[in-house]
Amino acid sequence: MSSDSPTGMPQHIAIIMDGNGRWAEQHKVARAKGHERGGETVQRTLDLCIEKGIPWLTLYAFSTENWGRSKIEVTYLMNMLAKYLKERLPELMEKNVRLHAIGELYMLPKSCRKQLEECLEKTKNNTAMNMVLALSYGSRQEITAAARKLAEMVQRGELKPEEITPELLSANLYTAGMPDPDLLIRTSGEMRISNYLLWQISYAELWVTDVLWPDFGRTELDAALESYQSRQRRFGKR
Repeated sequence: MSSDSPTGMPQHIAIIMDGNGRWAEQHKVARAKGHERGGETVQRTLDLCIEKGIPWLTLYAFSTENWGRSKIEVTYLMNMLAKYLKERLPELMEKNVRLHAIGELYMLPKSCRKQLEECLEKTKNNTAMNMVLALSYGSRQEITAAARKLAEMVQRGELKPEEITPELLSANLYTAGMPDPDLLIRTSGEMRISNYLLWQISYAELWVTDVLWPDFGRTELDAALESYQSRQRRFGKR
């Protein structure tokens, strides 16, 4: 379902943040530096969305497949996440931003999960903006978990198979209660979805840029929004 504002501005942007490693290679620095610059881009993008009045921003921060990276890199990314959450919490409070998290969060290291839970709790009453972090997230895993939950309800006699609707399945996804994305942005020029919000982006507009995530900024976001506003969204109805 569309959540467009009367001005045609998307109300929910989802981003596949790709290119930190390639940025590091291009600049002949360690991959860690690329991830660090990518973290700075997260804050820059959040600020731009606040400025433009876009109330929902969902970021693909760490996929279920990312657990297959080297232990050193995974440990660094988890430590970086915990540090980011701790350092940015005062700013999230100041800017009235509510933090959400979706994914198999139980897989996160205990210290990281604790910091995340603190941020979720402290920002839960903020109302100006919603930032969703997809962490240890995979859309196939999400849909499978929802299907399993509904199957268990049927098995217990709480639900009839014919009562299962798209709306009911949506209500059992990690994103229950959140609007579907209107616009999906992918950086680094890769033309794939990468197991990200497969159910939720069914009618999202797609915009891909060759710019690597650490270099993503106002110019790219403005171009994405201009492209979005130039399109006619039909949702299969005409």
